[in-house]
Amino acid sequence: MSDDANSIVSRIRPARGKVATGGISLLVALAMLAVVVVLVVVVPLLPTFNPMKQNLMLALEPAFKDSRYILGTDPLGRDLLSRLSVALRVSMLIAGGAVLISVLVGVTIGLVSGWVRGPVDSLLMAVGNIQLSVPVVLLLIILVASLGSHPLLLVLLLGLTNWVSYGRVVRSQVVSLSEREFITAVTAAGGSGWWIMRKHLLPNVMPSVLALATFDVGLIITVESSLSFIGLGIQPPTPSLGLMINEGQRYLQTNQILTLFPALAIFLLIGGIQFALQGFGSRKPPLG
Repeated sequence: MSDDANSIVSRIRPARGKVATGGISLLVALAMLAVVVVLVVVVPLLPTFNPMKQNLMLALEPAFKDSRYILGTDPLGRDLLSRLSVALRVSMLIAGGAVLISVLVGVTIGLVSGWVRGPVDSLLMAVGNIQLSVPVVLLLIILVASLGSHPLLLVLLLGLTNWVSYGRVVRSQVVSLSEREFITAVTAAGGSGWWIMRKHLLPNVMPSVLALATFDVGLIITVESSLSFIGLGIQPPTPSLGLMINEGQRYLQTNQILTLFPALAIFLLIGGIQFALQGFGSRKPPLG
């Protein structure tokens, strides 16, 4: 076999290995997210679904003992499966809303900063750097403790404290794209800055933004669960994964499922997202 052929084969084999690994990651992601979908979509359709109903006579019922309470009950006799379903839905809605706000703010600032440049760019990036100098979780704890933990306020705060990464990514790409010939040609033809940003720059930066947003969903879920765990997130009686773990830690010696199932739900949701990202990132053409 010639040297050129050996070189081609050496490039193909690692690439095929990456594609195979990507396929496995996607299968794992599909399995994990399928469980999440069942919990969020199918469980509310069950006749026994009732996350708020208390039955103190059946408090701390073990899992798989009663068909009405498949995963058992909490200290107030509430159905753990129903509460887990609602808690997952709440976490996903909060994460989705927060990421949407982060994307809107970050992409807008990144487009303007990268296109306008000059003092505007310096000012916007300075604001981002100042925000990054304060740990996000610490900043959120201060804000939530001061302003309250209403779900809508929580979404807003999580979104506004997470825009900087989007702004930086978009700004960097806009600066690079603005030097490309097609942008120069459109500018020379009299295209306005807003039109160029909306029609040419925004579509080109969206793939990177979507990848970052998918990753951030898992990050926001972790942060929201942490806030709920310490009592600064979603408040009772609304179920929250972090709050359920907090309530269950008092029964670790006698009833581990109270902590195990919420923790497992977080693992399935975040793990499924991460495996999906890894899988899609590995599925590239072998000779790319």
